Amino acid sequence: MKKVLFGLMVIFALTAFKNDKPAYRFYSKNGKKVKFQKVVNAAKNADVLFIGELHNNPICHWMEFELTQSLYTAKDGNIILGAEMFESDNQLILNEYLDGEITKRNFEDEARLWPNYKTDYRPLISFAKKRKLQFIATDIPRRYASIVYKHGFGALDSLSAEAKSYMAPLPIPYNPNVKCYKDMLAEMASMGHNSPNLPKAQAIKDATMAYSIAGYAGNGKLFIHYNGSYHSDNFQGILWYLNKYKPGLKIVTIASVEQKNIDTLNKENIDKGNFILVVPKDMTKTY
Repeated sequence: MKKVLFGLMVIFALTAFKNDKPAYRFYSKNGKKVKFQKVVNAAKNADVLFIGELHNNPICHWMEFELTQSLYTAKDGNIILGAEMFESDNQLILNEYLDGEITKRNFEDEARLWPNYKTDYRPLISFAKKRKLQFIATDIPRRYASIVYKHGFGALDSLSAEAKSYMAPLPIPYNPNVKCYKDMLAEMASMGHNSPNLPKAQAIKDATMAYSIAGYAGNGKLFIHYNGSYHSDNFQGILWYLNKYKPGLKIVTIASVEQKNIDTLNKENIDKGNFILVVPKDMTKTY
């Protein structure tokens, strides 16, 4: 009788888990399921952690916050934060807010914040402020990326020295055959757009973020960087430049993807990062 009851309990448990609705799964780069703590353990021994997000995905933003809290504890507070969502010429106002020199209202009114800042990025800024952490505005001001998109790299040469201080040193190294840039050009061509400057605008963003990170990474603290997943997927983009500006860093990447079925990692998502965060495709979006 006991054996029968035990068997029924096992069947019930397996059925219950099978019918569960998990909001995410973590996978290793080769497609093996891993636990949250394994990601934390790998990241805490790195110099830089890239958390590649899907900008409008609530699970990605929640996971960024959870990882940041866990790594703060694991590293005894020895972390530095940085993000694509904050442009380098806003570093002063960001510092003033974190240091308590200006109000939240001043900061949010005067900084060029993303439309989803309050729901998706304010928690990270608030965490940095409370814990007295450095938060680096790593991205190039968008007006300069726009110049590259319209006129190419050469148009940056005529800018002032102050303007150039907000970007990676010119001329930036650029290889159009790097897969992420080559794929971007091919994708746009398939849609009828043939501008060779689009991947260049992406590259000046990647280069500036990498250069910003390089100034702080490798000093015994973990630099956690939040960016669109495409900027670090397949160990390219920002990583391609970071390996040029500061080779030898230990880097861990998390790529984020959406799949209809999250119980296995789709073939096309294997090796996108050291870890892949998989979220259901029908997940509610933040915008």
